[in-house]
Amino acid sequence: MKEKKKTYLIWTAGSALALVLIDQLAKYLAAVNLRGKEDIILIPRVFQLHYLENRGAAFGLFQNQKIVFLVLCAVFLAGVAWFLYKTPPSSRYIPFYALGAGLSAGALGNGIDRLLHGYVVDFFYFSLIDFPVFNVADIYVVVSSICLFIYVCFVYQEEDFSFMQRKKG
Repeated sequence: MKEKKKTYLIWTAGSALALVLIDQLAKYLAAVNLRGKEDIILIPRVFQLHYLENRGAAFGLFQNQKIVFLVLCAVFLAGVAWFLYKTPPSSRYIPFYALGAGLSAGALGNGIDRLLHGYVVDFFYFSLIDFPVFNVADIYVVVSSICLFIYVCFVYQEEDFSFMQRKKG
């Protein structure tokens, strides 16, 4: 593997690892400071910290499907790794490496929780709109997904993805 490519991939993996550590620290602090206690109201009737052990997905879907979530996490991480492996080591594609780090960190952060505890620790709650309780890893996935959508739809052109096509010969 060429040195520049190796550098990009190491930077991406290191960034993802740092983000996972931040996520896991936030979840640990939430468990220590919120489990079994009253919510911490940050903005009355709008936003609070609320401890929740989520054994499903958003809105309580797919409760207690630990194996399904772990398999999906592994497939997702493999897909991100494959895409980044194929992505050229060029400054033009740095956003993809950064977003790959965010997506991977989110999937891995919640995957670690499911593997170790059988649930994901959620603690951010927008009570104003009764939005599902979420965590730092969820933020990584949502923000990275939105940014990826914007880049793919509005910044890059079809020919920018020619590296994904199978080489003939």
